Amino acid sequence: MRVALVHDWLTGMRGGERVLDVLATLFPDADLFTLIHVPGSTSPAIERLRIHASPLSALPGAARHYRKLLPLFPWAIERFRLEGFDLVLSTHHAVAKGVRTAPGTKHLCYCFTPMRYVWDQTDTYLGRGFYRKLATPLVQQLRRFDVRTSVPARVSRFVAISRTVASRIERHYQRRASLVYPPVDVTRIRPNGKPPQDFYLLVGGFVPYKREEIAIEAFRDLGRRLVVAGDGPSRRALAAAAPPNVEFTGRVSDAELADLYAHCRALIYPQEEDFGIVAVEAQAAGRPVVAFGRGGAAETVVPLAVGDGEIQSASESAATGIFFDEQSPAALVAAIRRFETEEARFDAAAIRRHAERFAVPRFCDEIRAEIDRCLAGEEIQP
Repeated sequence: MRVALVHDWLTGMRGGERVLDVLATLFPDADLFTLIHVPGSTSPAIERLRIHASPLSALPGAARHYRKLLPLFPWAIERFRLEGFDLVLSTHHAVAKGVRTAPGTKHLCYCFTPMRYVWDQTDTYLGRGFYRKLATPLVQQLRRFDVRTSVPARVSRFVAISRTVASRIERHYQRRASLVYPPVDVTRIRPNGKPPQDFYLLVGGFVPYKREEIAIEAFRDLGRRLVVAGDGPSRRALAAAAPPNVEFTGRVSDAELADLYAHCRALIYPQEEDFGIVAVEAQAAGRPVVAFGRGGAAETVVPLAVGDGEIQSASESAATGIFFDEQSPAALVAAIRRFETEEARFDAAAIRRHAERFAVPRFCDEIRAEIDRCLAGEEIQP
C-alpha cells in the first residue's frame, strides 16, 4: 500500500510531531508532504521519510517566521497533487487536510483541531481591537477554505484526538469523527520512587492559547518556585517580566524533561488543550496535574472533586490532579493551595497506571483499525 502523510509544518518536536513520529514508524516507506521543513528539526523516523516541502519552505526566514505566512497556507497546500497513493493520512491543525488527492484515493484526517485561530480562539490570538478588525477578511477567507476542504470529496474520514475536538469537527464542518487518543511514549518517562523536590513545573509553548502568563502571575503571588521549560515566540518577553522565583530553562531534551517531570511536585497546566500530551507525560512520571478543567485535560486528568466541603472521588487513589474552572491567576492560586492541602492523597503508582492507558501500542492498534474502516468506506456511527 502506497501511503502519503501530510503534516502542516516540520519545525520542531511538539505534540503533533510526536504523533507523526509514531505514524512514520508505522509507515516507514511513506512520502511526507508539508508546508515548511527545517531539516534535522524532527525525529530520525520522520527525517528518514521522503519529505516534500512547499515553495514556502524556500523563502528567506521561513524557518523562524513561518506563522507570518498564514495567508499563503491554503495556496501552498493545494499546490500538492497527491497521485498514485492508496491512502492519504493527514495530521491536521491548520491546513494539512486541504491537500488535493487523486479521484478515488481515500483520505483519513487525524485532526488535532480545526484551525483554532479562526474558529474557537480568535480572540486569544487576535484580540478585539484594530488588529482583529484588520484581520477579519483573512479570518473569513480561512474559514471558507477550512469548510470547503472538509467535505467528503476531500476527506473520506475524520478521526479526532479527543471528544472535545470531535465536537468542534461536528460544529464547524458538520462531519462526524471517530475518536483515537494520541500516542504518549510512557516508556521513556517513569516515576523515580523518590519524594518530589520543592518546585512546580510548567512546560511552555509560548503561543497565546498556552496562557503561561496566568501561571507566572500566580507564582508571583504565591512565592513558590516554578520551573518553566520550553521555548516559543513569547518566551523572552514573559521571562523579562517574571519574578525571581520563576525560572526559565529554555528548550530541554526529552531526557531532561523526563527528569523535570519526575522531580516536580506537580505540573501546572493553565491552558485549554485539544488533548494535551504534556499532562499525560507528567502523569506517566507519577506526578499530579493542576489543570484548567476544560478541553483535553477533562479527558486525561482524574480530578479530586469537591462536595459538601469534603474531598471526594470515586476512588481517591485514582485521582491524578486538581482542576480550576477559571483561567485567572487567582483561580490557579486557590487550586495550588488546595493541592498542597491534599498532596498526600495522590499516589504516584496509581497516577502512572492511569497514564499507561494512552501508551503507543494502544494508539497503533486503534489507528490501524480506523485506516481499515476508511479504506472499506465504512460510515461513522452516531
